[in-house]
Amino acid sequence: MTNTIIGRKKELSLLERYYNSGKAEFVALYGRRRVGKTFLIRQKFGKEFTFDMTGVLEGSKSEQMKAFHTALKSYGYKGKKNDTWIDAFFALRELLTEKIVPGKRCVIFIDELPCLDTPKAGFVNALGHFWNSWANWQSEIMLIICGSATSWMVHNVIDNHGGLHDRITHELSLHPFTLTETEEYFKANGFPWERLSILQTYMVIGGVPYYMSLFDKTESPAIGIDRLFFGENSELRKEYRRLFSSLFRNATPYLEIIDTLAKHPQGMTREELAKATHQSNNGKLGDMLMDLVYCDFVSKNNVREKKINSNSAIFQLVDFYTIFYNTFATKTSNKDHFWKLNIGTPEVNNWYGLAYERICKAHMPQIKQSLGIASVATEHYSWKSKHSSPAAQIDIIIDRADAMINLCEVKYSESTYSLDKDEYMKITNRQNTFKNETGTNKTIVKTMITTFGLSQGAYSDQIPVQLDMNALFD
Repeated sequence: MTNTIIGRKKELSLLERYYNSGKAEFVALYGRRRVGKTFLIRQKFGKEFTFDMTGVLEGSKSEQMKAFHTALKSYGYKGKKNDTWIDAFFALRELLTEKIVPGKRCVIFIDELPCLDTPKAGFVNALGHFWNSWANWQSEIMLIICGSATSWMVHNVIDNHGGLHDRITHELSLHPFTLTETEEYFKANGFPWERLSILQTYMVIGGVPYYMSLFDKTESPAIGIDRLFFGENSELRKEYRRLFSSLFRNATPYLEIIDTLAKHPQGMTREELAKATHQSNNGKLGDMLMDLVYCDFVSKNNVREKKINSNSAIFQLVDFYTIFYNTFATKTSNKDHFWKLNIGTPEVNNWYGLAYERICKAHMPQIKQSLGIASVATEHYSWKSKHSSPAAQIDIIIDRADAMINLCEVKYSESTYSLDKDEYMKITNRQNTFKNETGTNKTIVKTMITTFGLSQGAYSDQIPVQLDMNALFD
């Protein structure tokens, strides 16, 4: 696999700006496990590190202190091993004082930072003291801290109310790749896949670079999915528990939330989740839900109601890997060719349809760009009628500040989509129901997002705006 940084243009631009700021910088980088945080920093600054170390996963205080001391020695420190974090950071200060060259950037990288914060170790206070008492006053210093335990990073560093309060100069949240970056990654690694294959793979693993690296360019996506999820000792089947254990010190209640949301693809309110998981609907549950939002597993969507309270928001599972795992991997037991044998079944076809809708929602900037409204303020949401029977439902509504609404129907198919009279009448009825129930005065534009476009016919001409999957790759 290539060692070149794929995508991340925005993040690289910001890191370059911070590097050249001419003042002390304290940068916090966070994001879910396997998203490429360490790779990004090491590829960008690895040759310029003045000091770097990595926390020991599930290590004791003694093991963390030893890892820190070993890193100090590797950079030339000759002092004794320290027993407290205050002393350890003072040792780092001594080391850096000898290495700092006026006008030359001094990059310090501490990876897997949450691992260092073992119970009663006083790590966060010591880090705060190191920054406040010395590093903050050295214009050459650029301290980069990194961690997969996103909620820990947010609660203990970024939103810290103690010594680190407002000390982070910049925070960067690293998200999974877009489809464009995913395509760039596979092409850079010699994959011959067309966009449909890349789209189908994205439906399964999302834009997580490490998961992409497990695929083989000599295999089809289906064969790779079988090997990674359904074969004996399959890597992405075993990944699931490790993923949440690495993010949360007590993963069990988070997994209960994830498992519950997986059974309700349209999402649930906090009150509904509390009842389903037998938890109290209090601040603790709210904090856990926001932790999952920070980690890109769950989205929080406000409903469009006249009366909105704190329990009105809909929480929806949006992580592609987690959804696929809960939909298929949990229901099979080492069936080596499960995926290949079930392609084309109603269950898989239905899943493809829902997954394509999720991809569209995850790529709204690209859709707006293709619609020519990138600079127009918008809101997007799904909508379900409260009065019609059966309840009319619209996949995506793009509510625009220019007095227009794109009413989007999302259709997945592996060839051009044929729009017949029945389907066209359903779209028209949904539009009329939406207009009547919401009372909107905005102009409604029928919009269809398909994979390969619409087949020419009497009704395709009645859809004024048509996008295909290429719009998602822009």
